[in-house]
Amino acid sequence: MISWLRRYDLNPANTAVLVSLWLFFIVFMLYPLGYVFSNAFFTAEGFSLVFIKLMFSSPNYTIILANSVNLGLAVTFFTTLISLPLALLLVRYNFPGKGLLNGLLLIPMVLPPFVGAIGMRQLLARFGSINLLLLEMGVISQPIDWLGGGSFWGVVILEALHLYPIMYLNLAAALANVDPSLEEAAKNMGANSFKLFSTVTFPLMLPGYFAGAIIVFIWAFTDLGTPLVFEYREVVAVQIFNMVTDLHQNPMGYAFVVAVIAITLFFFYLSKRILGGGSYEMLGRGHVASATRPASASMTVIAYGVVLSISALALVPHLGVLLTSVTSRWFLTVLPSEYTAQFYATVFSHDLALLSIKNSLLLSSLSTIIDVVLGVTIAYLLARKRVPGRGVLDALAMLPLALPGLVLAFGYVAAFSATPLDARANPVPLLVIAYAVRRLPYMVRAAYAGFQQTSVALEEAAINLGASPIKTLYQITMPLIFANLIAGAVLSFSFAMLEVSDSLILASKEQYYPITKAIYALLGRIADGPYIASAMGILGLLLLTGSLFIAGRFFGRRMGELFRA
Repeated sequence: MISWLRRYDLNPANTAVLVSLWLFFIVFMLYPLGYVFSNAFFTAEGFSLVFIKLMFSSPNYTIILANSVNLGLAVTFFTTLISLPLALLLVRYNFPGKGLLNGLLLIPMVLPPFVGAIGMRQLLARFGSINLLLLEMGVISQPIDWLGGGSFWGVVILEALHLYPIMYLNLAAALANVDPSLEEAAKNMGANSFKLFSTVTFPLMLPGYFAGAIIVFIWAFTDLGTPLVFEYREVVAVQIFNMVTDLHQNPMGYAFVVAVIAITLFFFYLSKRILGGGSYEMLGRGHVASATRPASASMTVIAYGVVLSISALALVPHLGVLLTSVTSRWFLTVLPSEYTAQFYATVFSHDLALLSIKNSLLLSSLSTIIDVVLGVTIAYLLARKRVPGRGVLDALAMLPLALPGLVLAFGYVAAFSATPLDARANPVPLLVIAYAVRRLPYMVRAAYAGFQQTSVALEEAAINLGASPIKTLYQITMPLIFANLIAGAVLSFSFAMLEVSDSLILASKEQYYPITKAIYALLGRIADGPYIASAMGILGLLLLTGSLFIAGRFFGRRMGELFRA
């Protein structure tokens, strides 16, 4: 026992910190998840699979599950269709302005589809702008039902346009690492372009492709905001949202959450299996320079045409939001008939809008403070100390990247019902904690990268000169990793300001509405509600874009490290 303890840095201070962290994760992550599982599998009579069986036997519930799976698969298919040609063009060819085009492709990733859905409804409705334009041009004689009756295709299109950058980044990275000598060998053996790609290039890209595909599928499968705005309610995420209000009367909510967790973990496990041991392996990393060739004039034109067309298409929903925010009348016309900026001013005077901004600022600030404290502490222990359960602690800190927001939010509502933390009485404590837990991985990644880049010798020198470990941390180490902390804090704050699932589920009283819940509430109000909601959405987009720019300036090329599980 003593020899075991000697392997670790377990002085009283480190032990107290470690125990506190474990208690935090147990109370606010493991306990809510455990509570959900216990209610899904246990009734008053004991262990039971009745709710799980009902979920897969009832036609109503199986349709809901099938819709969610189909939604995830459809979005994954279309993101692949968009991203694969882009990766081939931008990785394999050099042409002027290539860096600019790469940047354009990533813009949709910072524009939440929850907001874009507002504009998409205006554009794709039966008497929306697109149908009216086609009718005026004589292209069609009757309005086209672009949203497919139940808005399924509206959700698919919007999420595909939002998520394709994730797929593109993974495909581009995978393609860049393909050893060009293997492709050259296949060419020399007579393989045509199609056979070369299907039998050599793409199989070597499979680990990267599956990494992107799984992220996209899970995101689309669990997205709550977009289906709600489109009123596409026959999906798992919306059903869980609806069941929050009657947990005690309808236990099926627990079964649905368990299904979401099971499907999510299954796909993450599948990704690890695929990424960990594929049948296609390269002896060495490919070199992009050797596989990249100058683009001809015609290929340059094609590249610009494809990238600009896709980028423009991805921005169309948000253009619809922008136009909605600057008009007081847009009905049965291709473009708004009147323009005004009054709703941007109204945002800061309207009771609900102004209250929601104040609430979000408070909630996001408090959650960011918690993230900074916890993130720095966890990163310090992982990077500088030998502590027991180090791997488990790291896994728990990263777990929120794999858990959909609606899972934790539902768990909080259920587990802390009839306690001082009951969200139905006052959701502020749980909203702060939920925001903090969801964005904690960003802070841990940012701080950990900073500790890794900072020489331990500087800290050892300070301690040898008589400084205490705490004084060394705050006077030596913290200033050196300040840029990393700013990047992580800015991201944590900005994403918390626009968090959707936690806000929609936990904030049940209007006086506690954050921005996203207020946007959703305003969309359902007649008169000026949708216009104010659109103005709030545009302001939120500007906030997020600006925050990502600031974080990128501080964190530089290491920005991607913040988003790796």
